[in-house]
Amino acid sequence: MSFPYPGTHTTADGSAVVVWVEQHVGDGACAYPITPSTNMGNGYQLAVANGQKNLWGTELFFLEPESEHSSASACEGFALAGGRVTNFTSGQGLVLMKEVLYTIAGKRLPVVFHIGARALTSQSLNVHAGHDDVMAVADCGWGMLFARNAQEAQDLALIARRTAERAHTPFMNIQDGFLTTHTIERVRLAEPELMQEYVGDPRGRVANLFDPTRPLMTGVIQNQDAYMKGKVAQRYWYDEVPRHLKEAFDEFHRLTGRRYGFVDGYRLDDAEYAIVGMGSAMETAMPAVDWMREKFGWKVGLLHVTSFRPFPAREIVAALKHCKAISVIERMDNPLAKDNPLTTELKAAFADALADMEGYEKITRMPKVYSGVYGLGSRDTRVGDLVAVAQNMVESGKTFFALNIKHPAALERQHDPDVRAKGAFSMRGHSIGGYGSVTTNKVIASLVEEIFGLYVQAYPKYGSDKKGLPTTYYLTVAAEPIREHSELEHVDFVPIHDANAFASSDPLSGVAEDGAIFLQSRHQTDAEVWAHIPRAAQETILKKRLRVYYLDAVKVARELAATPDLQLRMQGIVLLGVFFKTAPFVSGARLTDDELFARIEKVLRKYFGRRGEKVIEANLSAAKQGYFNARVLDIARLAAPAVAARA
Repeated sequence: MSFPYPGTHTTADGSAVVVWVEQHVGDGACAYPITPSTNMGNGYQLAVANGQKNLWGTELFFLEPESEHSSASACEGFALAGGRVTNFTSGQGLVLMKEVLYTIAGKRLPVVFHIGARALTSQSLNVHAGHDDVMAVADCGWGMLFARNAQEAQDLALIARRTAERAHTPFMNIQDGFLTTHTIERVRLAEPELMQEYVGDPRGRVANLFDPTRPLMTGVIQNQDAYMKGKVAQRYWYDEVPRHLKEAFDEFHRLTGRRYGFVDGYRLDDAEYAIVGMGSAMETAMPAVDWMREKFGWKVGLLHVTSFRPFPAREIVAALKHCKAISVIERMDNPLAKDNPLTTELKAAFADALADMEGYEKITRMPKVYSGVYGLGSRDTRVGDLVAVAQNMVESGKTFFALNIKHPAALERQHDPDVRAKGAFSMRGHSIGGYGSVTTNKVIASLVEEIFGLYVQAYPKYGSDKKGLPTTYYLTVAAEPIREHSELEHVDFVPIHDANAFASSDPLSGVAEDGAIFLQSRHQTDAEVWAHIPRAAQETILKKRLRVYYLDAVKVARELAATPDLQLRMQGIVLLGVFFKTAPFVSGARLTDDELFARIEKVLRKYFGRRGEKVIEANLSAAKQGYFNARVLDIARLAAPAVAARA
């Protein structure tokens, strides 16, 4: 079946696709920068600076006031005046604006805020993924949709906007901070024609409550005789939200072919056990479910709750009623509550179903419910951790648990399977913050998608403290969608720009047999390079038959870059050439070197074009030197004396 608007393939992260939507359908944004949502605001502000107009010819507007609270107030005023407005925020910023969130909902203003969900500062500061912030405002009367990846972040932005304006209810479009906001993936970019048809002209959708020809009162004082009547009367609007949201889901599917619902189940038809959660980890859970079924025969399924508000109680019960046990995993922790928020509401849904409440699926028993916390502050959550969740249910283990930490409540990760798609190619790089490796990782992802039409996922291990310190970045390329959102252990290629990587860790951990590594080295001969590789690493290289490439990328960068800062960043671009020298799908495409670099130049122009022709030429030259000049160690010759001595 063909659909009118299937989307256009490209690469982007969750921040970029949100900006793509808002710069086409919105009138303006009022936002204050806070990590990790800042990239969204920066992207929108750039569109404004470039004089961009929305699909109906209105010039975009951006306001950055003095705080997140003020930005929410500015959005309130913008919406009251009939404007289609948005905000980008995270963490403490979202909590700071909570006072205003209530009034936006109470005035029935159909705004959409985009959230890069982030852990709140409690015992320490952390700017990474957590659902503390969004759960702190879950009682404000807003719709709340959770995306698992960049594609869903874009699509739910449109669905939220359509629903908000038909239901007169504000919505939050939520994605995991960094894990989605900053992860480059292959997406189907929404066509402008789709957005124009699906969302519609704001002048016909958003009411101007300040129109003097149609006066009304809003935000008035209500004393004892009136306040409760006004508050309860709001239920008229809220009762209609599920109907409008379902209509938005259905119409989006009709136009694009991409199906969304209040919940999204995977392999639940015969499931005896289920994992329930929200956000990017629930996509990681999909290959975990497949692996467990094949390896152990456990009938495990999963359920992603896309719509936390309105809460899909009936849909959850219908999807899970046949399960023996359910594990609800949450990216936040509230120890003084009976349970964490999603667990609490899931139990309430089953309690109502047991009481035979009208409209529920008929059930005669309640599954055993386990509850766990994971991924706080972007703590890595791997397939093996989700296997441990299922094993805990199968063995009737801990009612409350934590994942991937050392703690009495923690579940031990006993398995760490490689669940990548057949033929997938993965890279884990070890570098220094500021060396340009993270940017290069993004460029490589864009190149691979554009040149070879493959799926990509490029994820940097960001941190505010990374500049000048060790950092890690990850890239996977495959012929099908990539489900894992976690740090990569199973890899085929390991570039090492950090001279101290071998001293602080084992950078060759998890590298596949017959894989490859790249060493930044100032040494000019094979013997010198080999002599400076630690003995344990040499043993791994020999045992796994690894190819070892080396080049002095620092020297290359110094010769090509005009400033010290560019010299640091240019080192990363050298890696681009080395990557294409090692990746098997490059040779499989049978491109000549000239054809390959003509396509590489096209993408480099997209990234660096505004910096001038000299910068493009320097980056292209750096990539060529990595491709043509990186040398391969003759390991058989170098290792022969040591092998003979052991014999």
